[in-house]
Amino acid sequence: MYTRFRKGLLKDGFNMMQYSVYTRHCATRENLEVHIQRVKSMLPGKGMVSIIATTDKQFGDIKHFWGKKRKKQPPEPKQLEMF
Repeated sequence: MYTRFRKGLLKDGFNMMQYSVYTRHCATRENLEVHIQRVKSMLPGKGMVSIIATTDKQFGDIKHFWGKKRKKQPPEPKQLEMF
């Protein structure tokens, strides 16, 4: 059920922002209502779905933080090396 719902969101133009959080830009309030109705028509039988509407400015003010980049692991040796 989850996979079908997720694929429906992606087909409707949603993008995954983080695990279980999807975003979609809607240019007008009317366009927002169209997509709310589409989401409602795809709801899985279990679970919870919440929709929050923000303005372009509010969305633009989101601060994103990432942890440190992982160091690239050295390649594994092709043969056993002894010193």
